[in-house]
Amino acid sequence: MKTALITGASRGIGKATAEKFLKEGWRVIGTSTSGEGWERKNLSWVQLDLANADSVRKVVEKIKGELIDVLVNNAGMYPDEEDFSDAPIKRENLKAILEVNLVGTADFTEQLLNHVSPDGHIIFVGSRAGSLTREKVSTSEPSYRISKAALSMYTRLLAERLRGTKLTISIVDPGWVRTDMGGDDAERDPKEAAEEIYNLAMSSVPSGKFWREGEERSW
Repeated sequence: MKTALITGASRGIGKATAEKFLKEGWRVIGTSTSGEGWERKNLSWVQLDLANADSVRKVVEKIKGELIDVLVNNAGMYPDEEDFSDAPIKRENLKAILEVNLVGTADFTEQLLNHVSPDGHIIFVGSRAGSLTREKVSTSEPSYRISKAALSMYTRLLAERLRGTKLTISIVDPGWVRTDMGGDDAERDPKEAAEEIYNLAMSSVPSGKFWREGEERSW
């Protein structure tokens, strides 16, 4: 039985993605900040706070000996309301969000690399909010947008560093999804995003690319 590790699996896109992998016969290790979550056969939980370096280290120690076939870096943080059009970026917001969405995620990934299958797949959940090629950029949620743009660069850098191996590195744009973060008015159901993440994980695709609805998208 293959194993997927999914961060932030207690709700939203992470939960839907975990449910999809379980339905397809996978074993899933889910993370949550509390270390608790919903119950299902072949699902286990570990506590992970990406803002805490010691928490990251403890998770890696706990799963030592496991072979991870797919790692889905889904966990992320969204800021309090920010609007760069009429106010400066709040230092505390930017620092907190980068610590989770970029620094903690990159640290967790780096420490897990030796536990990922040589032909495995690492997927980051990115966002079109961090796109650098969109003609018009909204000034809302600047800290979040910066963090997702930086995560895209980390994806490209990691893929380049691992070029020549069989490990695939991808980042996916799930769109605007109905979650606690996306809100009730969002366009997409979490199950749609989960289906795309699973299909990407199962696909043989070039490493270091940004994906949306099964198609490569611009950065």
